[in-house]
Formats: sequence, C-alpha cells, structure tokens
Amino acid sequence: MTKNNSHKNILVVDDEIEMRIALETTLKREGHHITLAENGEQALERLSEGAFDLVLTDVKMPKMNGVELLKALKKKSPQAVAIMMTAYGDIDNAVETMKAGAFDYLLKPFSAEILIATVNRAFLDKSSTKNEFVRRAPEISKTPDRERRIITQNKQMLELIKFVENISYSKSTVLIMGDTGTGKEMFARYIHQMSPRAQKPFMAVNCAALPEGLLETELFGHEKGAFTGAIERKDGKFELANKGTLLLDEVTEMSLSLQAKLLRVLQEHEIDKVGGRASIPVDVRVVATTNRDIKERIRENQFREDLYYRLNVIPLKLIPLRDRIDDILTLAEHFIEKHSKDLNKKISHIADETIELLKKYSWPGNVRELENIIERATLMCQENTLLPSHLFFDEEEIQTKGTRPLGKFKGTIYDMEKELITQTLEEVNGNKTKAAENLGISVRTLRNKLASYKNYAES
Repeated sequence: MTKNNSHKNILVVDDEIEMRIALETTLKREGHHITLAENGEQALERLSEGAFDLVLTDVKMPKMNGVELLKALKKKSPQAVAIMMTAYGDIDNAVETMKAGAFDYLLKPFSAEILIATVNRAFLDKSSTKNEFVRRAPEISKTPDRERRIITQNKQMLELIKFVENISYSKSTVLIMGDTGTGKEMFARYIHQMSPRAQKPFMAVNCAALPEGLLETELFGHEKGAFTGAIERKDGKFELANKGTLLLDEVTEMSLSLQAKLLRVLQEHEIDKVGGRASIPVDVRVVATTNRDIKERIRENQFREDLYYRLNVIPLKLIPLRDRIDDILTLAEHFIEKHSKDLNKKISHIADETIELLKKYSWPGNVRELENIIERATLMCQENTLLPSHLFFDEEEIQTKGTRPLGKFKGTIYDMEKELITQTLEEVNGNKTKAAENLGISVRTLRNKLASYKNYAES
C-alpha cells in the first residue's frame, strides 16, 4: 500500500454484523482507522461526530438505505467519497448511486483484493493530477494493445474516461454507443485493462461479420459431431474469455434467436454448446457496442427490449469528432508522429491553414477517418510542414459560419479551399470583409490566398 493511502478514516455502513466485521478486519489490516454503523441514520450520526476520508456503505438497509445516505452525504459535503456495496440483483440501485455521485460500487460477493484495490483507487483518485489530456492504458503486458491510448483534451471526453475508470472494477455489463470510428473498441479494451480482469483474456466478436449459424458456434462453441463438418470439439468465445472480458461488437446486428440465447447467458452465467448436453458455467464481463439507434431497433422488433436492459446496466455514449473540435489538432499531431515513424518522415509542423481546414470538416468517419487522412497526407508530404495540398478527401462536406455547405466534393483540400472562397465571395457580392468573417479568417489571409490563385482575378 502506498504512503498516500495509509491511516485513512473510513466509515463502514452495513446492517449485517458479519459483513461489518469482515470489512473492518480487512481494512484494518491495511492500516486504516474504521468506524462502524449499522444503518443510514446511525451513519449520519457518526458523520456529525467526525470527519471521514471514505464512506463504504451497503445499498439495501432498513430505516435509511444507501442511496438516501449518499444523497444526504453529498448534500452536506459534495466532495465526500463513497463506495457502494450491492447484491447482483440490485444492480439498478447501484447504477443510480453512480449517477448520484458514488465513486464506485462493489457487487457482492467480492474478494478482499477487489475491496482493497477499489479503496486504494479512491484515495489515489483524490490526489491525482487533474485535466490530464493523454490517458495511457496501463502497461500490463508486452502486447500491441499496450500502445493503445485514448488521446483527448476535451472536457467531456475526460469526464467520460474518468467515469470508465470508476466503473471498470465492477462486473456489470457495459453498452457503448457511438458513431462509426469514435473508438468504441478502444474504450472496451480500456475498461478491461483498468479492471481486476486485466491479466485475463480479452476476446472480441463482430456480430455483424458472421451469419447466424457461424456466430452461434463462435460465441458458444460446439461439440464434435454437432453438425456436418464439426470434426472436433470447439470452445466458443465465452469459454475462451472465462474470468476475462468479451466484447460483442455491433450487438444490434445479432438475430433475434441468438439474442434470446445471449439473454440466458447474461441471466444464468452459463452457456450451452451447439450439440452439447450440459450447461457450462462461465464468469465473463460482457461489453457490447453499437452504432445504431438501439431504441429504434427495439421499436422495429429487431432487438429484444429485455436484452437491452440487461446490456444497458452501464451505458456509455461516445462523442463524435465534430463535437470535439478542440481535439483535432492534438489527434492530428499524434497521428503525424505515429505515421512519420512508420514512413521514415520528419514532419515537425502543421500549417495554420491546414489546421483551419481540418477543423471545418464534418468528420462523418470520426477519429478513424482523421487517422486515414493524416496517414495519406504524411505519405504525400515531402517537406517538414503538412500543407493543405497534402490533404485529400474522397468526399467531403465543409461547414462555414455564413455559407451553405459546399456539398460533395472530390479532390485535394487546396482545390476545395479555393472553391469555398470563390463561392463565399459570390454569396456576399465580392465583399472581402464579409467573406473573411463568414470563413472565419482575417481579411489579410483572404487577400494572400486570392493572390496565390493564379487563375483568379482579384477584381
């Protein structure tokens, strides 16, 4: 245990005496000072008598439950740190406590190791540096996954990352929703890497990539002779991910019959192999992703509502790049550094005009599209500065403050920039001051650009 975490005052609240004693014994071994309360009302009395670094409370208690205690605690001291404990069947209450400001929640039964790790993380979180804009995945192995990073300085994204770190230690299913290219799989891996399951397998299945028959055997496995061609027994991804995490990518593309089988696994924590006679218990945390409007799929009877509620215990909505304009430069610089190494280039600077144009693009393909465009631009760049002429979009739609969308356009951004300026000038009857204002650039910059277009008469 680190020095920063020693000798903390912890209030333990639980109506079961055996649980209070077990928690007290475990935490005292770690050097903490423990005070006990058997319900919420008694806990409030203890809180009025002294200060505590952490409140560890059960959710289901007589007189005053854990949710009510948390709300009273937060009203009195908004900075107070609380960890909630709940049984698996009361998971909805646990999610409510996260929204009410709990640091984390533990699902009973939990091990002493999970308890200690969560408590220590709560204390470390209080002394951690704020507004860190590059979150690195923990170096748990020497695999390519170790190099994956979530790059951001956007406030909403930082809050999202903090939320992910707080819920990683539970077993609850997570539903990650977001547009194509927003980093759903990266967040799924980050949840796994931050969890106690980090040393166990992380498996992924793309539910949209396989037909129903193949997807079933991929998920649940099959016995030898279960069907023509099943010449040997095969373990499915649920078995292979046992004690670890399973990513169900594009889960909304799964057939209704398979959804019913998945629902049973989530409820019973056991699988049935194709052609098998006995159920097999599994301990797997499921993280599902989708780029669809899942509620629309439910209305269309293409997705089971009961499965949605099972998956949506912890919902995570990722932010599209068009709403993270402040991340574009940070991401572009990161991708230039990454691909410059691969391509043996020495690009040290991005021209202001290039940044300007990147920020005006709507990014339908999000971060994935940005990386592809930067990789292509890095390949084309022969100097040490990335210029607008190095950027190339297959199709694009640029938005400016005062002009209509330029529409679908093919060619380099240099050509598109010229077309955009020409169109804007036409819309304001040649008024350069108004055109510069609509384009978000200075009049001087506009004049310099017009001078560089040899086939454009400034008059």
